[in-house]
Amino acid sequence: MKELPQKGFKAIFVRSLLQIVRRPLYWVGFFLLPLFFFLFLANLMEEGLPEQVPAAIVDRDGSAMSRQITQSLASMQMVELTESCGSYTEARHDMQEGSIFGFFLIPENFQSDLLAGRKPVITFYTNMTYYVPASLLFKTFKATATYAKAGIAVSVLDAAGAEVNPSALLMPVNISARPLGNPWLDYAIYLCNSFIPCALQLMIFLVTCFSLGQEIKYGSSRRLLDMADGSIVKALAAKLLPQTIIWIVLVVFMESWLFRWNAYPMHGSWWWLTLSEIMFVLASQGLGVFFFGVLPNLRLSLSVSALLGILSFSLAAFSFPVESMYPSLGIFSWILPIRYNFLIYIDQALNGIPVYYSRIWYVAYIIFMLLPLTMLWNIKRAMRRPVYIP
Repeated sequence: MKELPQKGFKAIFVRSLLQIVRRPLYWVGFFLLPLFFFLFLANLMEEGLPEQVPAAIVDRDGSAMSRQITQSLASMQMVELTESCGSYTEARHDMQEGSIFGFFLIPENFQSDLLAGRKPVITFYTNMTYYVPASLLFKTFKATATYAKAGIAVSVLDAAGAEVNPSALLMPVNISARPLGNPWLDYAIYLCNSFIPCALQLMIFLVTCFSLGQEIKYGSSRRLLDMADGSIVKALAAKLLPQTIIWIVLVVFMESWLFRWNAYPMHGSWWWLTLSEIMFVLASQGLGVFFFGVLPNLRLSLSVSALLGILSFSLAAFSFPVESMYPSLGIFSWILPIRYNFLIYIDQALNGIPVYYSRIWYVAYIIFMLLPLTMLWNIKRAMRRPVYIP
């Protein structure tokens, strides 16, 4: 049987590969959690835009006009009137329990007050704890109330003998909406291509810091440096290379699944987007090594990685623009690789613009890759004198 080499790049590579194979925790970090999140989100958003959001109607008037409004609301695509509550208290209780996401309240004497010109008030409530379904309900409730108001005004004017063009009253200004990049308004096209890479970035941070921190925790960092002939560059490159290969396979699988299997729009170049995903992996690993270099301690580096990885879901401006953030928070969006992955995805996949306009984002990747060079001295010092602090 051929003996494995005891020193050199190949020896460290084989040693790192065996560590991954032998430790179940690596399997969880590399495969179980990323694939679970990926398949869960892809399956959750399979239908695209959420429809038939559960809601309730509180009709305290019971008139012909209020029943007509209820029928109009029930016919809306986004709403499913699962309950008809007799009071505000009952509807609020159901919303607090989570059985509905909002309710539409028609007050008492609605029709009589309206016909008498007393301007009755229609009220609707949505549970904004569940942002997406509540926002859809709010939009539908508002449209129903607006159309009901306009329809009643047309009826009153018509009864008074006035010649009114209903369409001109309902929409005095015609609007031509042309959504670009995602004309289907499919939430999956937007969310899956932002949240899934963000989850991968979090796992890359954690696994990178964990693998380096374990060397110091168990005192094997000296052996690692000896195998690399004292070169910290060789030690880090050989140790992280197996992880890099696994992460690249995962992001290519992700890209193939989303754009080939699910047929998400791809208006740009496959090659540039694939290059972005590969550089994204290297940039995330570079930032992970930088975290460990600043804090060469297993617990502290994992804590910083987890904190920034979780905050990336909001700071990367997936759902809230950087321009509208407080400057003290918005600046953090530019120190995360996922931000540039998201911008390249928008440019190349959705907008299909020439890569010339995305060149600066690729340069940002390179900066992240070079960040560990600033901390090599501290990592080498910590590995030469490993001190584990629980």
